[in-house]
Amino acid sequence: MQRVLSWGRYPYEPQLARTVAWRDEIAVAWRDATAACGTTLGFGNGRSYGDSCLAASGEVVHTLLLDRLIAADWQTGVVRAEAGITLGHILALALPHGWMLPVTPGTQYATLGGALANDVHGKNHHVRGTFGCHVRRFSLLRSDGTRLACTPESEAAFFAATIGGLGLTGLIEWVEIQLMPVRSSRIDVTRIRFDNLDGFFALSEQLDPLHEYSVAWVDCLGSGKSLGRGVFMAGDHAAEGPLALAARRTRTVPFTMPVPVFNDITLRVMNEAYFRRQRAREAHFAMDCDTFFYPLDALQEWNRIYGRAGFQQYQCVIPPDAARDALREMLDAIARSGTGSFLAVLKRCGDVASPGWLSFPREGTSLALDFPQREASNRRLFERLDAIVREVHGRQYPAKDAHMSGEDFRTAYPRWEQVEALRDPALLSRFWERTTRT
Repeated sequence: MQRVLSWGRYPYEPQLARTVAWRDEIAVAWRDATAACGTTLGFGNGRSYGDSCLAASGEVVHTLLLDRLIAADWQTGVVRAEAGITLGHILALALPHGWMLPVTPGTQYATLGGALANDVHGKNHHVRGTFGCHVRRFSLLRSDGTRLACTPESEAAFFAATIGGLGLTGLIEWVEIQLMPVRSSRIDVTRIRFDNLDGFFALSEQLDPLHEYSVAWVDCLGSGKSLGRGVFMAGDHAAEGPLALAARRTRTVPFTMPVPVFNDITLRVMNEAYFRRQRAREAHFAMDCDTFFYPLDALQEWNRIYGRAGFQQYQCVIPPDAARDALREMLDAIARSGTGSFLAVLKRCGDVASPGWLSFPREGTSLALDFPQREASNRRLFERLDAIVREVHGRQYPAKDAHMSGEDFRTAYPRWEQVEALRDPALLSRFWERTTRT
C-alpha cells in the first residue's frame, strides 16, 4: 500500500491507500479497510484540494487503476467507463470521433468518478450546467454488497445523492455519460482586458449569451480604480480543424519548494505582467482545447510551488443580486490583507439546475483563489470572506474546502441530511465529519 495526499496538501493527512485494479477487487479492499479502520473512502487521482477526499480513518480505497473504457457508441456519443479513468483519457479517445466532454473542470487529471462525486463545473456552466447534468447512469457498490444501477428514474434518490455527494453513498464502479458533438478541438478565443470589476460584469453580460465558454482572470491585488481588473476570455469550438488533443510540452516542478513561490512582491510583478502581456485591449485567436481548458496541466506537480505547508483554495458563488457589491468587498479585503493568489478566477454561473442535492454551482458569480497556507493570516482573511458570503446567502465549494464551518455548510446545503440518510455507514470523510458533526 502507498500513501496519498489531497492536492492542496492541507490539512497534511497522508492516507494509507489500498489500491484496486479490477472491479471485483473493490469489495475485498473495502472489507479489509473497514475491518482495520471501521470506515474508509474512495480515492481517485487526488485532485480535490481540501479534506473532502481524505478518509476520517486515514485509509482509502484507491481506484485510479480502474481506468478502462467499457462501451462507446461513437454514433450517439454515449460512453461508459470505469470510475478511475481520467477526463483526459476520455478526451483522447472521443475527440477523433468528433465528441467532447460537455463539461470539464480546469484539469484533465480528474477522474470520471471524481467528476461525478464532486459534480464539477467548467467555463460553460451558463450553457450546460454541471457534469451531473450529462450523467445517464452509474453503478454504486454499497458496503453490504448491494450493487445499485442508478439513473434519474431507477434508484433516483441515490442518483441525486451521489452526484455532488462527495463519494459518501457508495463506491462508484462505472459511469455512463452523454458527450457533446464538436467539429474541431480548436477553440476560437476572444480575450479582452477590463479595468475594474464593473468592466467584468459588463463583458460577462455582453459575451456570455454569445459564447459556449467564458471565464476571467482577476488581479486580486488591484485596488482603488483598478479593483477587480483582469482579463476576460470567451471561446467556442472552431467550425473546422483537427480533432485530437495536440501534443503538448509539459514541465514538472521537481521538488516541493521550501517556501511558497508567491509573496506580495512576486505576485504584484506577475499580475502586472499577465495583465499587460496583451498589448491591445482586445485580441482574437485560436488555441488547442487542452491549452484553453487546462493551462495549469502544462506544469506537472504545480502544487509543489506553494511549499511544504501546502495551500488552500477559497471558492464561493454569490447570488446575482448581491454579486457586484459582495465581490467588490471581498476583493478589497484580499488586497488589504497583503496576501493573494495569481490563480484568481471569476466566472458567471447560469440557472441550469443540477440533479445533485449537494451541487455547488448556483446562478450567480463564482470567485476562486489559491492562498499559500499561512495559518494566522489565512484564518483572519477567511473569517472576513466567510462573513461576506454568509451575509448574502452565498456558499463555498466543498470539493475545494479545508476550513468551512459546520454551520455554514449545513445552512448553504440544506439537503445534506438527505445525503446523510443515504450515506454508506462504512464511508466517512474528514470533511463530512468536520461539517456535519460540529
